[in-house]
Amino acid sequence: MADTNRNCICILLLSIACLCLSNVTVTARLVQIQQRIKLNGVINFLAVGDWGRKGDFNQSAVARSNLEPFTLYFLARLHHVVLGNHDYHGNSRAQLSPLLRMRDRRWNCYRSFTVRAGFLQIFFVDTSPFKDKYFVKGPNKFNWTGVLPRNTYLSNLLKDLDTALKTSKAAWKIVVGHHPIRSIGKQGDTEELLEKLLPILEANKIPIYINGHNHCLEHINNTGIPIEFVTSGGGSRAWSNIIHHDRYKNNLKFYYDGQGFVSVRLTKRQANVAFYDVSGKTLHSFELKKFGTEENEV
Repeated sequence: MADTNRNCICILLLSIACLCLSNVTVTARLVQIQQRIKLNGVINFLAVGDWGRKGDFNQSAVARSNLEPFTLYFLARLHHVVLGNHDYHGNSRAQLSPLLRMRDRRWNCYRSFTVRAGFLQIFFVDTSPFKDKYFVKGPNKFNWTGVLPRNTYLSNLLKDLDTALKTSKAAWKIVVGHHPIRSIGKQGDTEELLEKLLPILEANKIPIYINGHNHCLEHINNTGIPIEFVTSGGGSRAWSNIIHHDRYKNNLKFYYDGQGFVSVRLTKRQANVAFYDVSGKTLHSFELKKFGTEENEV
């Protein structure tokens, strides 16, 4: 991948990501992160989702296996993490603790937050609280400390996201969440996001939504709205071979049931998105172009 050592932002939808931070401010509910970048006109980032399986092993060994590959200079950036459903099976507040950032400066995890880097702004959304079935009593015990009352939490989140999207002057606005909005993968669509989140993305003309959760790589578009739905959930366990073939058969551009990741390269007027397997082979790619200049866009 070209220019991975320049303005590198590595986003791991469930486990890991990277950015060089310059300033962090906290509003009522959304954390806003501002990054200074080199003025070379190019921003690159990676998206890897669902990295890691279970928690039965020595956690020090697990930590080393996640940290050591990123000691090279061009990978030693801060990692941006958005919570997934398994993070709520335990104590999500432990992952949100500033003590982790004191231990390793690369760790950066909040419930919902935005990252502004030059002409790019990424909006990370905590999608697990949207799922109705996660709040039904059963064998999967979720810890919703910090989320309840749920309706208030979701109302505030959606309101703050909509406001942040409307007021952003970034040329590119990309939204990231753990759960898919549209997918033919094992878990399929997330109906609650179709109902509550998608209208906000559509109203604010968001070009790309990136998610994990389904353990696959996937690209869906032209579903009646100009949004590219990108699934990058191939960070660990894959090959489930459960696919909803009848869904989006005319809109599915790419599907891969194995491990891999997604790379995004941006200039102010063009986005190049590529899907890779674990060997670095390009499996699929697409390009978006922006025409004209919107008012006050920077």
